[in-house]
Amino acid sequence: MSTGRKSASKTAGRILVIKLGALGDVVQATGPFAAIRAHHPDAHITLLTAPAYRDFLEASGWFDEIWVDNRPSWKNWREWYRLRFRLRYARFGRAYDLQTSDRSSLYFQLMLPGRRPEWSGIARGAALRHKNPARDNMHTIDRQADQLAVAGIENVPAPSLDWVQADTARFGITGPYVLLVPGGSAHRPEKRWPVGSFTELARQLVARGVTPVLIGAGADAHATGTIASFCAQALDLTSDTSFAEIVALARGAKGAVGNDTGPMHVIATAGCQSIALYSFASDPALCAQKGPDVTVLRRDLLTELSVDEVEAALRLD
Repeated sequence: MSTGRKSASKTAGRILVIKLGALGDVVQATGPFAAIRAHHPDAHITLLTAPAYRDFLEASGWFDEIWVDNRPSWKNWREWYRLRFRLRYARFGRAYDLQTSDRSSLYFQLMLPGRRPEWSGIARGAALRHKNPARDNMHTIDRQADQLAVAGIENVPAPSLDWVQADTARFGITGPYVLLVPGGSAHRPEKRWPVGSFTELARQLVARGVTPVLIGAGADAHATGTIASFCAQALDLTSDTSFAEIVALARGAKGAVGNDTGPMHVIATAGCQSIALYSFASDPALCAQKGPDVTVLRRDLLTELSVDEVEAALRLD
């Protein structure tokens, strides 16, 4: 019996996959990446992604080629022309737009005039358009699986970072440790548990013989630096870890506590016991970290979430 869904050609010669960011979304797209490769085992698959993820995803083995999208400004017509030329003359037979943004949908229109690839996404005129009216109310993982089903890919595995390898010996960590991720989007302070609460949690971990290891990027330096200044035993690795090293650190950690931010997706998917902290500003039903051991603690205001409750959620014994 027909399901009304179109069947993908497993022999398509050239495939384009688009996933630009952010970090958490890239991690949650690893299941779809694997599914696309399994469905097109003999195809030449090109990933179009942001510069930050090129080296990380090259190690996955899912892609034959990785293109970097430098996201030209709308006024930079020369860069748009170069991108259009590259997309048109690559002769892709099919494209999977896993970004499904206005920008990535525009890339479909850039390929006019002439033949365009079978396009899986939300762009108008796409042959494999994802038109589920509930898509905006679905978790990212479920939404992408539903999108791929329209294109004939029924089996989409859970996100996985099993392919990632890294050595963390250079950090010199001895004994048990817990990862703390106190940062997040700079323009969304309401998504952050107070730095003072992270600091007190770090002190309580030290009292239990556990080293707090601080993970973050440059924008998080104020938060991580404050914690480190009031908890001398904390190890501050801000801006000193690759994505692969975060995966390796997560595998060895007793647990992790962090805000709704990209590194927590990496840590949870790597299999680490993860306590993810949510406020009214984001809905875990739509974007929560996924992994074998994830606990979501949510309060409308994260100032209402106590240190004792967070510590109790961590199983350290």
